[in-house]
Amino acid sequence: METTGESTAVRLSRMARRVPFTVGIVATMVALGVLTQSLWSPLQDSDLLDTVAYGLPALQDGRWWTPVSGAFFALVPAQYLPVAGGALLLLGWSEVRLGTRRVAVASVTGHLVGVLGASFVLLVLSRTAWAWADRTAAVLDVGFSAGALAAVAAASATLGPPWRGRLRLVLTLYGGLALLYVGLLWDLEHLLAILAGLGLGPVLLGRRPRLDLPTFSRHEWRIIASTLFVVSAVVRILLYFTPSDGPLGAATADSDAMTVLVGAAISLALAWGLGRGSRRTWQVAGALATLSVLVGLTALVLELLAPDRLDAQGDVVSSVPQLVVDSLLWLLQLVVLVAGRAAFQARSGRRRRADLAAGASDRDTAVALLKTHGGTTMSWMGTWPDNHWFIHRDPDGSPLGYVAFQVHRGTAIALGDPVAADAASRAAVLQAFVDEEETHGLKVCFFSVTPEVVGWGRRHGRRDVLVAEEAIIDLPDLEFKGRSWQSVRTALNRATKDGITYREGHLAEMPRGLLSQVRAISELWVSDKGLPEMGFTLGGVDEALDPDTVVGLAVDEDMTVHGVTSWLPVHSPGGEVRGWTLDVMRRLPDGFRPVTEFLIASACLSFRDEGAQLVSLSGAPLAHSGDGSAERAALERLLDQLGEAMEPLYGFRSLDSFKQKFRPRHEPVSLVFSDEAALPRIGLALTSAYLPGASLRDLARAGLASRRDDQVSL
Repeated sequence: METTGESTAVRLSRMARRVPFTVGIVATMVALGVLTQSLWSPLQDSDLLDTVAYGLPALQDGRWWTPVSGAFFALVPAQYLPVAGGALLLLGWSEVRLGTRRVAVASVTGHLVGVLGASFVLLVLSRTAWAWADRTAAVLDVGFSAGALAAVAAASATLGPPWRGRLRLVLTLYGGLALLYVGLLWDLEHLLAILAGLGLGPVLLGRRPRLDLPTFSRHEWRIIASTLFVVSAVVRILLYFTPSDGPLGAATADSDAMTVLVGAAISLALAWGLGRGSRRTWQVAGALATLSVLVGLTALVLELLAPDRLDAQGDVVSSVPQLVVDSLLWLLQLVVLVAGRAAFQARSGRRRRADLAAGASDRDTAVALLKTHGGTTMSWMGTWPDNHWFIHRDPDGSPLGYVAFQVHRGTAIALGDPVAADAASRAAVLQAFVDEEETHGLKVCFFSVTPEVVGWGRRHGRRDVLVAEEAIIDLPDLEFKGRSWQSVRTALNRATKDGITYREGHLAEMPRGLLSQVRAISELWVSDKGLPEMGFTLGGVDEALDPDTVVGLAVDEDMTVHGVTSWLPVHSPGGEVRGWTLDVMRRLPDGFRPVTEFLIASACLSFRDEGAQLVSLSGAPLAHSGDGSAERAALERLLDQLGEAMEPLYGFRSLDSFKQKFRPRHEPVSLVFSDEAALPRIGLALTSAYLPGASLRDLARAGLASRRDDQVSL
């Protein structure tokens, strides 16, 4: 027992030495609580309160020391546990992340900004007729909670995405909603301290603060939207039991309990659907949020124009606070829904069941045709749910072939070659597709197509431009022997030495822990870049969950995932998989360094042993030949700028250089279009296809980022 006690004491001592500032703050709180007896006698009932507590009255009376003295007390004994415990947890974590000196600067500065800033704000506002400001300006406060929150906000700068963005979002939501709905003195102090900490964190780490909003993946947007509707439900219920009296005045929920419960249930149902990425739920939530904002604004205008109403006791009654509070929350929800609209594309279960009841969907038909007739290395990308499928049928209604396409900016962009039994059938499908789309007033182009489609286009008077060269590895005779394969062999040997193993299979069937890590790595990769998650020919985790897609993981002995690749099937006629195309490629930033070489080499060996004929490392999208007419040159410049903007996220140029380690052969990939006059629209359409959720500001910001950032390290 003594040994156990000594080891516990040693551990506690070691922990205390790591966070001396935190221990000092908490120890001072406890010591002063004992000396002043406030640890068991309420400070708010003692004359000592006026001596140590801070606030506008204390500063007006000349008690300048109170911002310091008040930091070490609690108003009542029951508050010492959350005050001291909160300081121990929040300050302790922040001190581990930032270091002692930095956390001291962050917490003390944040505490002073919160306390003094709140006093200054209330001093200015109390000179108006604002009842909340008059009431709050007369309040005294104690505690170091503002400093602890400021320290956490500052320490968020040490986190990588997506946790940095998540923590900052939680802090700002807490500060804003607490002030809006509760509006006590310490709520104002907390918000000011959090904002100060967010600005101070990068400075303490030697970086310049940036106002750029974090970039979220589709999964993150779903979580944020779902969380806001959960918050809305909780707020409804809390206001019913504990009406608030914040800066905007008294705000209460509807007096009818059934109305409150129904409203909360609707919010929770919407939160559930949004968390699943349901398109139908997104439409309903967006319509409801828009309607609520409009109704709230209309009611607010009418309320301001109407005379004050009186209740049964003759008191003035106004619903302005409730209207403003509700409208602000609905507006926040609407902004999130619009900003993250690309994340909500999933069909409802009812829609899927309706498709099955009516027969095979267009996608099912396309997949069946692809497995029957085979396709190119790009064909499986055409089966992703964001596409449409033009099915060409014979007079009896039997499907002969299809074209996968998307419509953007008045342009139908066909993705890859058509799928059909033979060259003549594919030519017929192409012509039928062009006739159908041009009949509806759309421009038509064919993106990432092989020389077969280029030849068809030239025979029909169409133009073409080279957009990429696809890197193909032939597998039957592949052996990593000789000097030229030294870097690949080194990666494989080092992986063996470091205990890194290759794990291959279907992502949806892998253990939950591995799937969670894959999502985290992908979100980490996306959220620290300057652009939203991309689409079209670039898949993500959702596409990797397709049961026909294979993923390869680099996993160490502790089951930590260091990297992930996903591979799309390349079918030959009859349904046999003759090869695989690389899609997702992500790595843990501080993990096993040559993980990319290891993953690709391991996948090639695995696919070779299974009898596959080839592996495609894909092309570097938006690379081009750089010659032609002025219109063609304009398109090439636009594609080049888009490629530069996308470089920090996908590393196309560095990836293209990296692929040469595997000694691939190259196949041309082209864009076929009607004439040069259509190129400006096609360029904008391709931009929208790759970046469906990006605004002009996103593109401009990403363009600047691409000039600052180094090339992606593989």
